[in-house]
Amino acid sequence: MGMGEISESVEITVKTIGPAPPSRLSVSSPIKVRDLRKLIATSSANHLPIENLRLVFRGKVLDDTQDDDDRDDVYLQLSNGDSVIAAVKPKPPPRHLRDDTCIDDDDLDLKFKLPQSTSQWKRKLFFFLRNKLKLPDILLMAIFSLSLKIWAIIILWFVFAPIAHRWDLGPLYILGTAFSIIFLNLGQRQPGDMSAYSIFNDDFRELPGTLNADRLDRDIRAGQI
Repeated sequence: MGMGEISESVEITVKTIGPAPPSRLSVSSPIKVRDLRKLIATSSANHLPIENLRLVFRGKVLDDTQDDDDRDDVYLQLSNGDSVIAAVKPKPPPRHLRDDTCIDDDDLDLKFKLPQSTSQWKRKLFFFLRNKLKLPDILLMAIFSLSLKIWAIIILWFVFAPIAHRWDLGPLYILGTAFSIIFLNLGQRQPGDMSAYSIFNDDFRELPGTLNADRLDRDIRAGQI
């Protein structure tokens, strides 16, 4: 909120595209577009999906941030009686139902968007990488899909890699990394779960239907084969 601006409560009309009738809503002014979108989505009787909700005010689609102005949040100055149009963006049809005969390869690229709950510093980093460095969406998806912990591990791996190479431990370093990835992704069994390998189970119990040499021997002796 800019300096000198005093927040006041105003009543606006929200017109939802579709069969829903217009509704009155009390909001503060000025208000962030992001907050207004959440307020309209939660106050609607149909609970509109916030990720697909688009707002139109005085013929202009409202954006949450300003890409060309340090990516700051956009504030909206409202007055009593103003009308805001709410529209839910429809989901695209499945790929097998689309007519892809005239679609270029560029139109099939993945379009990455940050969730509405993303923190402010991540949004600024996203806009910098996308608008200034012009990184492709597939690379942005890979960057923002990883947690800070994973990125810290990746950075440490590249820090220690030259040290391992200097001591002629490169192959062992790579093999150790591969085994670490395997063991860290094995997960944990819940109480009562059985492993597919009987050696890891209590009393070496096997899963029902397991086919092994002992099972074949029993079936042969019983005349079932």
